[in-house]
Amino acid sequence: MSDRRPRTPVRTLLIVLVLCVPPFYLDAFWLRVGLFSVAAAIGAVGLSLLSGTAGQLSLGHAFFLAVGAYGYTWLAGEPGPGLPTAVAAVLAVLLAGAAGGLFSPVAGRVRGIYLGVATLALVFLGHHVLLTADSVTGGFNGRSVPPLRLGGFGFTAGEPELTVLGVPFGAEERLWYLALALLGLTWFTARGLLRSRPGRALAALRDSETAAAVLGVDVARHRAAAFVVSSMYAGTAGVLLALAFRRIVPDYFSLALSVDYLAMIVLGGLGSVAGATAGAVFVTALPLLLSRYADQLPLVAAPGTADGAVGPTEAARFLYGAAVVVVLLHAPDGLHGLTRRLRDRFRAARRSGPGSGPHARPSAPPIAPVRPEEHTP
Repeated sequence: MSDRRPRTPVRTLLIVLVLCVPPFYLDAFWLRVGLFSVAAAIGAVGLSLLSGTAGQLSLGHAFFLAVGAYGYTWLAGEPGPGLPTAVAAVLAVLLAGAAGGLFSPVAGRVRGIYLGVATLALVFLGHHVLLTADSVTGGFNGRSVPPLRLGGFGFTAGEPELTVLGVPFGAEERLWYLALALLGLTWFTARGLLRSRPGRALAALRDSETAAAVLGVDVARHRAAAFVVSSMYAGTAGVLLALAFRRIVPDYFSLALSVDYLAMIVLGGLGSVAGATAGAVFVTALPLLLSRYADQLPLVAAPGTADGAVGPTEAARFLYGAAVVVVLLHAPDGLHGLTRRLRDRFRAARRSGPGSGPHARPSAPPIAPVRPEEHTP
């Protein structure tokens, strides 16, 4: 029998241990890159469930991210109800799910490019509300985000003072472990959903709506449910983004953000949790790294300069836009599918031995054993 199953928990444990190490060795910049990447991964997994598994195109993901971020900020802040921050975070995720539920009748009846255009309206409507509802959103200048507190522990520097193995834990270090916990919960629930009966029904809808209906799948109900679940993942990502940014402004939640999320799931591989995570890390980290090292890169201008060169954000979008084209042409199943094929090829090469390469000398045919002659009397 194969030994893959017993090694899976060990491999997962090793990955978790490796992810717990960065706060002890990396500075605040790299931890912020990680926080933004993890938040994007959570939102990308939700969009991958909707677009990759259920086959529904959505351009309104930025709207549900904004609902989560501003919902938490208003529920926990002043002006606002001033609820405990942990309660406000949970309610913000539910609020994003409720917003998705209000739109789910449309998602249940419309598909393809028509749903994409319908969700596009959510982004423009949401951006208008964020700019005009000053008492809730703070208008153009946005609002400061209340730090999360669980009991007497605050996810901000000095509340209380915390030092682990000689390393002082500030806001980034504390939020890092919260982000890892949310990412682990996202992976567990998303992979469980994909392997469950509703997940198989969504995959059947993507492959053939007619065949799924013949098999007894309620098409409208499953589409609407996928939209609500995707909205809740986006709301969770919005809460984490708000905590990492510490101040949110309406211009961040624009159509460009929705396009970024589509690029994440296309690059990573539609319908794949691991692929959505990899695509989110690539798309999110690239502009931040270009901004940090802009003075050392050709044709990239440092932020704030006006010398006519391409800025880090624009350069990053050019790069991952080209990457999307390459993926669509040569690896339609994204990074996840490419990695799977390379892994299978490597395992096949190991299984067949060192003499099985393309230039290996052909082996001689086996020699049949010589049967001794029988002498008849």
